[in-house]
Amino acid sequence: MKRDPVAFLKEDMTELRNNNLEWIIRYLEEGSKPHSIVDGKEVLMLNTNNYLGLATHPKIIQATIDATKKYGAGAGAVPVIAGSFNLTKEFQERFAKFKEVEASLLCQTGFAVNSGLIPMLVGKPDIVVSDELNHGSIIDGVRLSGAKRIIYKHTDVGDLENQLKEAEKESARRICIITDGVFSMDGDMAPLDGIAQVAEEFGAMIFVDDCHGEGVLGEGRGIVAHFNLQGKVHVEGGSMSKGFGVFGGTVAGSKDLIEFCANKSRTYLLSTAHPPGVVAANIASIDVVETEPQHVKRVWENTNYFKKEVQSMGYDTGNSSTPIIPLIIGDPGKAQELARVLFEDEGIYGTPIVFPMVARELSRIRVQMNALLTKDDLNMALNAIEKVGKKLDII
Repeated sequence: MKRDPVAFLKEDMTELRNNNLEWIIRYLEEGSKPHSIVDGKEVLMLNTNNYLGLATHPKIIQATIDATKKYGAGAGAVPVIAGSFNLTKEFQERFAKFKEVEASLLCQTGFAVNSGLIPMLVGKPDIVVSDELNHGSIIDGVRLSGAKRIIYKHTDVGDLENQLKEAEKESARRICIITDGVFSMDGDMAPLDGIAQVAEEFGAMIFVDDCHGEGVLGEGRGIVAHFNLQGKVHVEGGSMSKGFGVFGGTVAGSKDLIEFCANKSRTYLLSTAHPPGVVAANIASIDVVETEPQHVKRVWENTNYFKKEVQSMGYDTGNSSTPIIPLIIGDPGKAQELARVLFEDEGIYGTPIVFPMVARELSRIRVQMNALLTKDDLNMALNAIEKVGKKLDII
């Protein structure tokens, strides 16, 4: 019998659907803002990384338009050939100052930072000590590196110290501790102060992926600023596509680190640079965060109010301490059904998060706060979440 080389595609998708593990992609017909048209339906959006609402900020939109008119729509090359503009240099200088470090680099995406830089920082003679709930891009970067990976219990500094003691016995060339700053599925923070203290004792490098902390923690500067650890964290990876509302990955740290990354990270070297309009928008987003502190203040007001209310209903929000608020359901089918009914019947757009993003028994809806959400918006969402949660016997 002749083999069908692609039969597995349909078979695998059928299995995912039967187990309530399929991702349903919906399409926005307007900008990323609290009230938007999605698949032809007006909904309240509770599932965007656009924490400060800057994706539709007038100053940032105008910066995009102005730069596009002046420089054109595309970069035309990778950054190290002809894809870097004076705007790129301006952004990198501004971002380094904003982060209170020596230098920074604008990379293609946050995923590209991890998958491209980690394999250059460590290799087979080295050991990576990694939080057990780190983002998939970190996991991929470590796998690509070939370094030995040791896992420590989630946010457990005591276990990290024990794993570092074991790592030290192996006489590795380098030891690198890698952690998310804010964990994207649970909304909890890495205990970076404790990590820094232990790392110094063992001479370990610290790599923190702060994609979900930048724009939110430390007056927008991220988790390193939140803990006042500037100069003690060796590599800060980040993203302009979440709290800053635009697009692009970032690396921030010493001048030596940035020169190293610009010369060795394959994802940076071999991917086309950002369109000039995006770079200009990134600069404008730093301006907004620095001069309009009300956005950070508002997202935290919304976070505290919403979290308190859903907890009082009986929802399990885990260990969330940021604007990421998981409503942990458990059963993936119920999580999918809660999201479906909220969208179709209540006009509330929340995304179900299921395996492999989280363990099957921890399936959830991940709610993310936004500075543009009003008290009326939040109350509308809370009423719907309570009503549907009771209807489905979740609470």
